Amino acid sequence: MSAKHNAATTIRVSVKTRDRLAKIARQEGRNMTEVLNDAITDYEQKLFWQTVNEQIQRTQREDPEGWADYLAERELVLGPKPRTRQIAPEWEGLITFPEEKE
Repeated sequence: MSAKHNAATTIRVSVKTRDRLAKIARQEGRNMTEVLNDAITDYEQKLFWQTVNEQIQRTQREDPEGWADYLAERELVLGPKPRTRQIAPEWEGLITFPEEKE
């Protein structure tokens, strides 16, 4: 790592925030920087998946034919979607769930 990545700085946070961060760090046996870095990484991942979900919803809404093509291609690559409900083996084939009637 370069010296720039190892450099430290000070940021202003409320005393309450600092205390919350310190408490988590103590509980986990880590330093506050590690906890804060993990929190930022988790938040970035949350934002990424939120954006992906918004894009999926927009595609479904604005291009339903394109979405159907995507689902058909996905099924060719991955196979049919697995059953979403579990049933006892003795009932297998006797019950058809609504999602299986597609």
